[in-house]
Amino acid sequence: MKVLVVGANGQIGKQVVKKLADKNHQVLAMVRKEEQRGNVEEKNVTAVVADLEGDLSPAFNEKPDAVIFAAGSGANTGVDKTQAVDNRGARKTIDEAIKHNTRRYLIVSSIGTDDPNNGPEALRPYLIAKSQADQHLVQSGLDYTIVRPGMLVNDNATGSVNAAEKLKDYSNNSITRTDVATAVVEMLDKPNTHQKVIELVNGNTPIPDAIGNI
Repeated sequence: MKVLVVGANGQIGKQVVKKLADKNHQVLAMVRKEEQRGNVEEKNVTAVVADLEGDLSPAFNEKPDAVIFAAGSGANTGVDKTQAVDNRGARKTIDEAIKHNTRRYLIVSSIGTDDPNNGPEALRPYLIAKSQADQHLVQSGLDYTIVRPGMLVNDNATGSVNAAEKLKDYSNNSITRTDVATAVVEMLDKPNTHQKVIELVNGNTPIPDAIGNI
């Protein structure tokens, strides 16, 4: 499958690119700057230069079969940048996917975007932006999956998660970025994840089994 990864130079995006390439998918790794090509290109990976705040057409000219949106504005940016990337940038890629008949679309969102105004005050702008993008995707008619991980950590991968459309237990509310990337790649070609919101934290079930049981 030819997969466009938006945010390919980010912490989760880089791992998604590598895992897709290892599974012999043809990866289009979207980066913002020409000098970032070398950060992502390897076997089965081609960098495409495009900007969420500018022209996205170079990424979609390659006619991807699927999009994985793993971009984020980062924790230290202001409300304007958060809206530009996490909301409007995501919405632009969704609209381009519709325009180019790219049916499969997965987005890395966040637990808490179902009720962003009740989230922690510092995170509220981020949750609101992600929520707006999620709603746009739900209304798009695409074969979407909205992945809502818990608090992201850089610990070593566990290979095991709790995954559900609505988790019953939030006592463990964190997940490693590597496990998020593994789960997203696992979901890519699983029809049982289409048109679903999937909450995700580290847990006790091996990732393939957890995704298969959604």
